[in-house]
Amino acid sequence: MVDTAVEATLVTGGSGGLGAAVVRRLASRGPVALTYRSRPEAAQELVDELAAAGRVAAAFRLDVTDPDAVAAAVAEVCDRFDGIRTLVHAAGPHVPMVHLSRVDPRTYARQLEAEAGGFFAVVHACLPALRESSGAIVAITTAATSRYPVRDGLSAGTKGAIDQLVRAFAAEEGRYGVRVNAVGPGMLTDGMAERLISSRELDERALSVARERIPLGRFGTADDIAAAVEFLASDAAQFITGQKLDVDGGYSV
Repeated sequence: MVDTAVEATLVTGGSGGLGAAVVRRLASRGPVALTYRSRPEAAQELVDELAAAGRVAAAFRLDVTDPDAVAAAVAEVCDRFDGIRTLVHAAGPHVPMVHLSRVDPRTYARQLEAEAGGFFAVVHACLPALRESSGAIVAITTAATSRYPVRDGLSAGTKGAIDQLVRAFAAEEGRYGVRVNAVGPGMLTDGMAERLISSRELDERALSVARERIPLGRFGTADDIAAAVEFLASDAAQFITGQKLDVDGGYSV
């Protein structure tokens, strides 16, 4: 039974590695609505897992590049719960490691639409509910905008647009009590990094070089990212907005 008396946390991309870690952490604060694009089984497994632990969650299929679908999904979440207090944007397509000289301009345009366009569509649809709740937005982007790793331009060059939207929304929505921040994951053992490793786009030599550039000498985990998201979404960060917190073991130092 879904509790409709408490505003929900909405996590886009909640069935992915990073999104699922965020969902698990934030479910202790109240009901969570998570979205998925192509993995209904993973989303339902997560909902069932949380239900078994006494948490409230619901899953919604969503393509964030479809503004009409986004608006309908957000309306459904607000109707099913009592509004939205927190938006965590963890949705995003797989980003291959490739030199920019080999990226077709049409590919870049599609990536930009999926990344920054998707974020804009979700935030735009959620703003009325977030203004009502004086809520918080946290976007999961990348640490690559702080220190550029070769062959990661397709990620940095599109998620960087999200970082700027975070600053813009923070400047404009603060008068409504809405806070907007970002978390920039560094090299992780989960999520997209795990896919890059398993597909051998990052070989052992590249991984060794990456590890050597991290002052803490290791890769992070999805839960490291979720912990940062939890902090920025909480009242402990109530005077923080327009900021990006890189969770990268010191890579960007």
